[in-house]
Amino acid sequence: MLRWTITFVIIAIIAAVLGFGGIAGAASGIAKILFFIFIVLFVLSLLKGLVKK
Repeated sequence: MLRWTITFVIIAIIAAVLGFGGIAGAASGIAKILFFIFIVLFVLSLLKGLVKK
């Protein structure tokens, strides 16, 4: 999932440099959502690992 976040961030940067504001905004929005989902799943995974031991 982190790979998708990085991909959308790169797409957003390239689109912003080329002047495609709408595409850059959409890609950065998707990247933010995926990043927060990744963080939540990571924290849940850590908590599950701590509770299991």
